[in-house]
Amino acid sequence: RAALRKGREAGLTTVFNTAPAPPEPLPDEVWALCDIVCPNETETSLLTGLPTETMDQCEAAARFLLAKGARAVVLTLGERGCLLVTPTACEHVTVPASLRGARVVDTVGAGDAFLGALAHALAHGSTLRAALPAAVHVASVSVQRKGAQSSYPLLKDLPLGVMPSTMPS
Repeated sequence: RAALRKGREAGLTTVFNTAPAPPEPLPDEVWALCDIVCPNETETSLLTGLPTETMDQCEAAARFLLAKGARAVVLTLGERGCLLVTPTACEHVTVPASLRGARVVDTVGAGDAFLGALAHALAHGSTLRAALPAAVHVASVSVQRKGAQSSYPLLKDLPLGVMPSTMPS
């Protein structure tokens, strides 16, 4: 809560990674301090008490978090990509066609790979919507390798243009 408050006071974009989701409800103040909340399906269900098996259920659970005060929810969906839910929109970002059906070796660290890529893209000037395909791409690559940090691709390993800092000027 203190970190979110400091970030808000400094005018920064606040991102809340809900992993691991606590078994008890979080104070409402936490949600109001979040520009972006980024849970996976299991965490979303634990945080809201709502099912997250279908896309409609995922959207409803994300809207529950918006009603608590979050400005945007990015719900990670594993092999289905992610769902961006804001007060005015809902958009499904899928795994790139070139990575669909790839052999999954280890999902440990995929959420961190997603969030790291998201933060990188936002720090390099991307909008939240524009940053999500890069985050999904990086997480999709990370599950094809064993380990957490050792599975994260380097910028040089990604196709040109996936991350903002690799786009031609």
